[in-house]
Amino acid sequence: MSKGVLATEKRGIRELGAEEFVGWDEVTQGTVLYSFETEVKDVAHIRPEERPYSDFNSYTATVASWRVIKPIYNRDVCIDCQHCWVWCPDTSIISRDKQMLGIDYDHCKGCGVCAEVCPTNPKSLIMFAESEEIEDALAKWPEKKKKAK
Repeated sequence: MSKGVLATEKRGIRELGAEEFVGWDEVTQGTVLYSFETEVKDVAHIRPEERPYSDFNSYTATVASWRVIKPIYNRDVCIDCQHCWVWCPDTSIISRDKQMLGIDYDHCKGCGVCAEVCPTNPKSLIMFAESEEIEDALAKWPEKKKKAK
């Protein structure tokens, strides 16, 4: 799992799409939406969970209700190749120091790209129904396939 990497009071506090907004063609010209509450210097060197995100930011939103299927991650099979992290279109793979830590389910949309690019046998990321409990999915994990001679 994520080892508390996502532990902030703002993470996933609102569901994206649940609020009313003006259309893109109705926004006043020159409007600026700031990502942070305060000025931030060297933001690339600050871990995401330590950044002062504003309330109107994709970091504070969740899209978890959009998913029908979700990737489940098996640490015992993972080789930390980082393929899933590189290819995830939503940056929902949590990785630190080139080690896979888990999945950011607040932002994962369930596209399955991470499972598709996983090179392990069996895969360390497998797509399961959204309702599947992680422990139940791990208990069903397939065994390594033997190569045919």
